[in-house]
Amino acid sequence: MNCRFKSLLLAGTVVLVAGCDQKQSESQATANTDYQKQLVTQLINAKPGDVIDIPAGTYAFNRGLSLTVDGVTLRGQGMDKTILSFKDQIQGAEGLFVRANDFTIEDLAIEDAKGDALKVNEGRNIVIRRVRTEWTNGPDEKNGAYGIYPVQTENTLIDGAVAIGAADAGIYVGQSKRVIVRNSRAEFNVAGIEIENTQFADVYDNVAVNNTGGILVFNMPNLPQPGFGTRVFNNIIKTNNTKNFAPKGAIVASVPAGSGIVINSNDQVEIFDNEMSDNKTAHVIISSYFTTGYVKELEAVKDFDAYPESIFIYNNTYGPGGNSPDHLDLKALKLMEFGLNGHLPEVLWDGYVDEAKLENGALPSPLKICVQEQTAGIINVDAPGGFKNISTDIAPHECELPKLEPVALQGALANL
Repeated sequence: MNCRFKSLLLAGTVVLVAGCDQKQSESQATANTDYQKQLVTQLINAKPGDVIDIPAGTYAFNRGLSLTVDGVTLRGQGMDKTILSFKDQIQGAEGLFVRANDFTIEDLAIEDAKGDALKVNEGRNIVIRRVRTEWTNGPDEKNGAYGIYPVQTENTLIDGAVAIGAADAGIYVGQSKRVIVRNSRAEFNVAGIEIENTQFADVYDNVAVNNTGGILVFNMPNLPQPGFGTRVFNNIIKTNNTKNFAPKGAIVASVPAGSGIVINSNDQVEIFDNEMSDNKTAHVIISSYFTTGYVKELEAVKDFDAYPESIFIYNNTYGPGGNSPDHLDLKALKLMEFGLNGHLPEVLWDGYVDEAKLENGALPSPLKICVQEQTAGIINVDAPGGFKNISTDIAPHECELPKLEPVALQGALANL
């Protein structure tokens, strides 16, 4: 083939793009059509224990792929060598949909899916390793919602992944149990990494940069289980100032640009040993569902705990931040309390507490928000009181909570 190549800088990575003559393009289109049929057939006919190897190359698909057989491995030759492109997709809600146990996907990329890139639903023992999901046109509300999207899974490892350009969350784990997200990079998504309604998750050694919000730990109503027991540690969380491009109505549309870590209505969350800087609203935001803008949904919900409790923040490193918040009330608050050249403290709390749980006017020790930092401050913005009784007193938060146990994956995943 006599193709000419040109180099482009895409999300910090130099990639080669081929320009071929018409005859070669037609030949490539035929090859892509043939490979789509081949891979669809392999997925349909897969048996437990099969390893489906995808050669290096860029393959175009006009329909989504699916797998419903346990014990299958889908393997490419590298996330920048084996690329499944769904730019011309006309059928399917995802690039790849999996409903299976003991599933591994590794060393490939899924680009420009019309919906979610990779969705794994109701599976146990899931490994997503060295997988890149990307929308190559950059941040756009028309992009798919989720890049890497395991939901209602158990015993799940996401390792060495890259997620770029999702209109909701780049790496999202929802309604799951025992999860590790590590060594991954999330960039130019609305939410870089999101842990939602998940029990026992470790999020560590990741890089979250240039998202709207870096790492989110959320609980949402009307879902099968509440989330708790998440540790976020040893991550780099910087410059998450991308304008929020989530479609109207999405819950993450309420996340202000400039958010480092956001905890919303979740309990037993531990944040430590992270490096945070240049997040213009706040490095850490602790909020209840009452400040999301979707409060009306709670009127028909029973037994949903909207209050963040048992939050322990310690031993993090903070650079500049909080100097240009993306919220009218916070902008005014920053100017009034800290001046034109000042900044909001490193930890921002909306101030909502469950009054039914108060003892002598305060939350009992096991439910407190505890901050043990050398230099960081905290601000209670008093959202329930209309931002009238703002406090930067850290004394109520000078406490310590029992540290959470590390997440231990089970079976074969324990050795990965």
